Amino acid sequence: MKKKGLLMVFFFGGIMVTSGFGLQNMMSPPPEDNPELTITGTPADNFPDEQRAQFCGSSDAKSTDYVQEFSIPTPCTNPLAIVTDYDGNVWFAQTNTGKLAKFDPNTETFTEYDNPLWPQGGRSMMWGIDYAPDGSVWFTDEAYDSVWKFSTIDEKYDRIPYPSEGNSLPQKLQIDGSQIIINDFTGNKLTLLDPNQSGDEVNYLSIPSPVDNSVTADFTIDENDNIWFTNWLYQQGGVLVKFNQNGYLDTVAHSDEKSLPLLDFVEVFALPPELLTPNGAVMTNDGSIWLADTTSSYFFNFDPLTEQFTQYVTAEPLPSTYGNQTGIVKFPISRPYWVETDDLGNIIFNEQTANNISVMNPKTQSLVEYHIPSKNPNWGDCDLGTGMVLDDCGVAQIFDFTIDGEKIWFTEWVENNIGVVDTSVPLPIEIQLESNSLTLVPGDSKPLNFVVSPASQKDLFGVSLILITTHDFLSVDLTDGTPKIFQLDFDGPRPIHTTISASEDAVSGTYKVLLGVQSSDIAISKFVTVTIE
Repeated sequence: MKKKGLLMVFFFGGIMVTSGFGLQNMMSPPPEDNPELTITGTPADNFPDEQRAQFCGSSDAKSTDYVQEFSIPTPCTNPLAIVTDYDGNVWFAQTNTGKLAKFDPNTETFTEYDNPLWPQGGRSMMWGIDYAPDGSVWFTDEAYDSVWKFSTIDEKYDRIPYPSEGNSLPQKLQIDGSQIIINDFTGNKLTLLDPNQSGDEVNYLSIPSPVDNSVTADFTIDENDNIWFTNWLYQQGGVLVKFNQNGYLDTVAHSDEKSLPLLDFVEVFALPPELLTPNGAVMTNDGSIWLADTTSSYFFNFDPLTEQFTQYVTAEPLPSTYGNQTGIVKFPISRPYWVETDDLGNIIFNEQTANNISVMNPKTQSLVEYHIPSKNPNWGDCDLGTGMVLDDCGVAQIFDFTIDGEKIWFTEWVENNIGVVDTSVPLPIEIQLESNSLTLVPGDSKPLNFVVSPASQKDLFGVSLILITTHDFLSVDLTDGTPKIFQLDFDGPRPIHTTISASEDAVSGTYKVLLGVQSSDIAISKFVTVTIE
């Protein structure tokens, strides 16, 4: 398949650099001198025996107080894009079968719909999905340059060819009124499609990206129908683009020209140097834009009024996610991937290599990171070197999620599970900051204390402190001898005394520092705003 090398580079190449260990090519076929292949009559037959634990799942579905997982009955389906319908049913695409599947949360049953149009043994990453008011589910297919429509009423598929010019990769998909918007990740364009069309006679409007030969990543739409998206070059940075959709379409409709200069209808904002691979993008109801950076532990806010970016950081991944049995992982990162918003204005994002689904409340500046219990050791440095792997180690490759009220549904690409985070479950810990903000000058230090209070009637063992800054010239240090890992007793709060310092070379500006705690199941923290004058 022509795009697999690029897919590997753009999405996973950074892991080799930042974490120290590489990932096998996700979609490459077995070598020509085929290793042992046991025929099972299931989708697992697309992988040789030695790769099945890596791609088809390593354990049964698990659960915590906040997360419940469900095993897909058919083995090795590789679930990816996921969405809910108006009745709360969960729909997801299976990249190793070409099928769409439905999960009914009330009966906890799966229904998988055979796709007679899918080539036998075919595999494709299906990153985008959405549910239409007419009861159809639309999803993208990058291997065969297709957009698929599945009617939930007559249970039939319709394949629509995607305009492929060179190395196209139709990725995220959103139904926006009377059109469908798709970003072409490697094709350097946005595509607008009329969903009422079908078959081979399909009219697309392709909007070329303003930066040549760049990635065209996820997009979001503001209240004036402007489309915001990012263009970036791998490890070279990029831009945030605002496309005046209405202005372009109105001008085209009243013009005799076959094409118009795109730059007449776009504004371009340079991304900060710390933001290298912004995959996810979403606009919240306050008009600000949030971007997720997949080669770091950062996510960013952009205010269109001030044209300023604010950088945020997640908790450090739990050691169980990366293992580090060889000692080669020097700087573990969480890799925020896609980002969405709920009806309350919360920011929801998945952390690929931290195995988390996270919820950030911009109003309270609080962050809750829910740890997903299933892990596949073949995607971490989990080999004990004795023919065994470290228990509870690895990641499930949580590549997509969807929000349905207080529930966040997600897929586990290499564990053959879907799961749900229930954000209505009360949190076990409360963080109270002495102050939400702090002002420093270069070379200065000031105390900032916070209190960790239990909110449940049970002791919490192995609680570790979160003391993280976004920049190296800021630091957080404990001042009272409190260990970074401790037991939190349910009968009383625990004060934490810290000092926040700015080095002599600190750059003036506004920054975020994350303070809190995490256990094996959940991380709870708050951001302090630090102003360096």
